[in-house]
Amino acid sequence: MNDVSFIEKLLNGVEVEWKRLEEVAEIISGHVFPKHYQGDTTSNIPFYKISDMNSFGNEIFMNKSNNYLSNTRFIELRIKTAPKGTIIFPKIGAAIYTNKKRILTQPSVVDNNISGLIPKDKVSSGYLFHYFQTLDLIHMANGVGAIPSISKTTLSKLKTPIPPLSIQTEIVRILDTFTTHTAELTAELTARKKQYNYYRDQLLTFEDGQVEWKTKVEIEWETLESVFHILAGGDVPKATLSDTETEEFNIPILSNGIGNNSLYGWTDKAKVYSPSLTISARGTIGWTSFRENPFFPIVRLLVLTPKVELNLKYAYYFMKTIENSYHVPKNGIPQLTKPMVKDIKFPIPPLNIQTEIVTILDKFEALTNSISEGLPREIKLRQQQYEYYRDLLLSFPKSETTV
Repeated sequence: MNDVSFIEKLLNGVEVEWKRLEEVAEIISGHVFPKHYQGDTTSNIPFYKISDMNSFGNEIFMNKSNNYLSNTRFIELRIKTAPKGTIIFPKIGAAIYTNKKRILTQPSVVDNNISGLIPKDKVSSGYLFHYFQTLDLIHMANGVGAIPSISKTTLSKLKTPIPPLSIQTEIVRILDTFTTHTAELTAELTARKKQYNYYRDQLLTFEDGQVEWKTKVEIEWETLESVFHILAGGDVPKATLSDTETEEFNIPILSNGIGNNSLYGWTDKAKVYSPSLTISARGTIGWTSFRENPFFPIVRLLVLTPKVELNLKYAYYFMKTIENSYHVPKNGIPQLTKPMVKDIKFPIPPLNIQTEIVTILDKFEALTNSISEGLPREIKLRQQQYEYYRDLLLSFPKSETTV
C-alpha cells in the first residue's frame, strides 16, 4: 500500500478541518515558583520545572517531579493546576532548542518557563501531542538570539489539522505502539547505566566500612598530588597543528570534550607519554578519561600521571565516582585548577584489591557498554520508524481556504 492510499483509506473521504490552535486547545502559561517553597518531595501536588522533563521515567509522560506542593502551599500561592492530559513544553530560553514536549499524567502545576495546551472538546490529548511532535519549537520562537521565547499570540494563530475524533484515536493507537517501545528501550538503557554506577560506587566507597570485606583491608588515604603528577594542559601547538592524522602528525591533541569530541587535532610530539587520566577543567567539568597512548593536552584539561605504584584503571574508576563532586567557584568562569584538586583525598587499597576491583568493574562495564551500544541503535531505529509513520499519518492536505 502506497502512502497516498494509506492516508485516503484512513480518512475514508472525511474532510480534515484546519483550525487555529486557540480554537482546539486552551493555551496556558505556568507560575512563578518561589525558591523557599522548592525542595518538598513528599507532598501531593507536582510542581514541574523544565528540568523535570529530563528525569528518568518522564520521557513522554510526566510521572514524577523534583518538587511538590501541599494543599496549604497551593492555596497560599493562589495558582491553578493544569489537568491530566495537558501537553507541556519550554517557552523561553535555550531549552526551546531541545524541542521537548511532554504530557501530564495528573493535575499539576508548571513553572513560568513552561507553556501548556489543554485540549478542548473533540480533540484527543494524544493526537495533539503527536501532531506537536511534527513541529520544531524554535521555529515558533521570537528573538532567536540570546533568549528565544514563544508567545501566546504566536501559538494561538498556529494552524492545526483536526480530523474526526475516531480518526484521531486510530492515529494515536498506531503511533503509541512506537513511542511506548522507544520509551521502554530508553528506560532500560538508563536503568543499566544506573545499575553499573551503583555497583561501581559500592566497590569504591571506603568510608565507614559499609561492605564487610572493606573492614578487613587497610586503606591508605593520600592527597592527589602525593599520588599523581598533576599537569595542566597548555596552548595549542599552532606551528605543528594538523586537522588530520598523517605519518608525521600522529599524536592526538586532546581538549576537554567527551569521547571523540575531545580530539582537537594532531601534532608531531607528545607532552604526555605514560598512561594517564585526564580531567576536564572547563565546560564538561570533572569528566574523567583513561588515556593509554601518548598525547598532547591543551588548556581546559588536567592530566594525572601516577608517581607511585598504582593500578591506573582502579584510579580511573574511583575518579569517575567523584566527577560531579568538585567544588567549583560560582563567580567568574567555572573551571578546575591544579590548586583546587591537589588536596582531594584518594583511597589506596592493596594492589591485589585494586586489581580485583578493576576485574569486576571491567566485566560490568563491558556488559553495560554492549547493552549501551545495542540499545541506542535500536532506539534510533524505532524513533525513525515513529517519525516516518507520524509524518505519514499527520500530513493532511490543506484546503484552498486555509491560511
